Amino acid sequence: QVQVLESGGGLVQAGGSLRLSCAASGSIFSLNDMGWYRQPPGKQRELVAAITSGGSTKYADSVKGRFTISRDNAKNTVYLQMNSLKPEDTAVYYCKAELMTRATMHYLDYWGQGTQVTVSS
Repeated sequence: QVQVLESGGGLVQAGGSLRLSCAASGSIFSLNDMGWYRQPPGKQRELVAAITSGGSTKYADSVKGRFTISRDNAKNTVYLQMNSLKPEDTAVYYCKAELMTRATMHYLDYWGQGTQVTVSS
C-alpha cells in the first residue's frame, strides 16, 4: 500500500510565507514526477508546480517567482515554499506522486488528502 501525506498548511496574512511538505511512503518501487495542485473554493483543481525525478521544474504563471518546488529523493518527499502569498492563493493544496509499486509494475498517480492554505488580506 502507498500513502501520500501532506503537511504545512494553515492561515497566514498576505505577504507571508508557508512551506508545504508531502511524503510518499509504503511499497514504492520507483518514484517519478511529483507535483502540487490546488483547488480554490468553487473552482477546478489546477497545477501549481511540478518536479521530475531529475529535478526539472515547471510552475503555473500565477506563482512564478513566488513559489519554489523542491524534492528529497532519499525521503520520497516534495516541498513547496510559498512566499509573498496573496489572498487568491487560498485553496486546498494537493500533492500528487507518480509512482510504481511492485504489485502494479507501472506508474500510477497517487494523491494526498489535501491541506488547507488560507491567506487573509
